[in-house]
Amino acid sequence: MLPPRLYKYESFTTRSLENLKAQSIYFGPPSGFNDPYDCAFVPNIRRPADDEVEAIRTAYLRDPKTPSVARTQFERTPTTELREILLRSARSALEISVKEFLSRRGVTCFSERCDDLLMWSHYGGRYQGFCLEFDPTKANFGKVEKVAYSNELPLLDLLPLLASDNYEQVLSLFTTKAEAWRYEAEWRAVHAEAGTLYGYPSECLTGVYFGPDIGEQALEIVCLILKGQNETVRFWKGRRSSTAFKVEFESFTYMSYIDAMRAGCADA
Repeated sequence: MLPPRLYKYESFTTRSLENLKAQSIYFGPPSGFNDPYDCAFVPNIRRPADDEVEAIRTAYLRDPKTPSVARTQFERTPTTELREILLRSARSALEISVKEFLSRRGVTCFSERCDDLLMWSHYGGRYQGFCLEFDPTKANFGKVEKVAYSNELPLLDLLPLLASDNYEQVLSLFTTKAEAWRYEAEWRAVHAEAGTLYGYPSECLTGVYFGPDIGEQALEIVCLILKGQNETVRFWKGRRSSTAFKVEFESFTYMSYIDAMRAGCADA
């Protein structure tokens, strides 16, 4: 079940401003991620029992699309030998899948939190950026999956890999990270092509949280961009807490200088 809000940390850059103006999210290649294991590991495969090997054999022999050479091999190869052949085949297929994913697929990442200190440091421009708040029920990011965290590499079962069209195990490889990254509370969406922008409806963006060190001009630029295309978005300004190691946010209403002049709230 999706959380009520998802957050995306941004540095204050030309690209992040262009994407904000275009109401788009960038899906980048995972090869650029800071976790060396992210989407880039080949998992272990559990050695199948004899009955599982036989189930795979039966599935291939029943499949009319199995080539005649492979069919003959399945018919004649003893169970012990066939097990090793299947394991090698599965490992090779997974290696190809991982390489293809790294080079072709686009991934974008969200978090369940907007106030994590490390996230602001790593992804929010060292507290000088901003964090976008989305309503996932109104978004069209595609299928958004929650990231699982573990100290062990996934262990996949051979039977569903080779004898069915169930690819959930393979897809889970790209939403599994080391336990050390749990603080990110990450959700991610995957698209077929890397380096692509995908638009979202304006009502999907419900808020913007500004880092405590963002400059006033940078803050105003973001507010001006959104003022002309999203009347319902809310703004929060962050500040360092005086009592705890955390960032606290206070909501504010943005009014441009011209609007303030018209309302009689600014000096001429």
